[in-house]
Amino acid sequence: MHEEERLVLRGPGGLPQLTYVEGVRDGRPWADLAEAVGPDPVPAVLAGLPGWAVSGSVELGEQLVRHGARVLRHAHGMERDLVADPPPAEWASWPLPERAVPCDRSAEELFPAWRAAFAPGHPDHHEGDDQEALDAQLAPVLSGAVLGPVLPCSALAVDGADRVVAGVVVTDRDGLPWVATVFRRPDSRYAGLGSRLLRRVLADAAIGGLPRIGLAVSDANPARGLYERLGFAVTDTSLTVLVP
Repeated sequence: MHEEERLVLRGPGGLPQLTYVEGVRDGRPWADLAEAVGPDPVPAVLAGLPGWAVSGSVELGEQLVRHGARVLRHAHGMERDLVADPPPAEWASWPLPERAVPCDRSAEELFPAWRAAFAPGHPDHHEGDDQEALDAQLAPVLSGAVLGPVLPCSALAVDGADRVVAGVVVTDRDGLPWVATVFRRPDSRYAGLGSRLLRRVLADAAIGGLPRIGLAVSDANPARGLYERLGFAVTDTSLTVLVP
């Protein structure tokens, strides 16, 4: 996966030092899935990618941090096999405290609940203002501009006034179904709604023939425990840093 899209960063003498997939993260150029292919890629990254976000191994990230880079995210990639270990079929019909609807609404409609879910103090809080958070993070996911198009197994939960209070958005990330975001309003009325909605989405994904599903979770996010209980296993760990 991604091999046909990988770019090469060269160092002195034209020697390859790093390969990566180019993207955009929070409005910044992004070297995703970065892999060192030379003995010392750090000088090439510092010289060739100033102002970029770089996501790669913990070792690469820590080397860049020692040279002034700032950590943006420490995350674990996780996957769940939907064939060898299918979710219980009854998850697809578990009752919810709010009405489940397809994920076919605008980013603006999802934004209030999504923003509240990742409030200040949450490891995935976006520190920009609301408009920046909407434009840089949520809207690109829903439009398919990052992480691929939204898949039909995605779902939202709405309250009696038809306002979105929770959601699980699954995208097609280069052929791998990917849980791009899971959120719910942090209100006691909705306790457990996110996990129930995620169970429903996993069951629908399996019923729809998807073989596996992945996600990324920040190291400090307690949701990792929920994902493990639902059958996800860690496949890799990465650091995303901002190159000075």
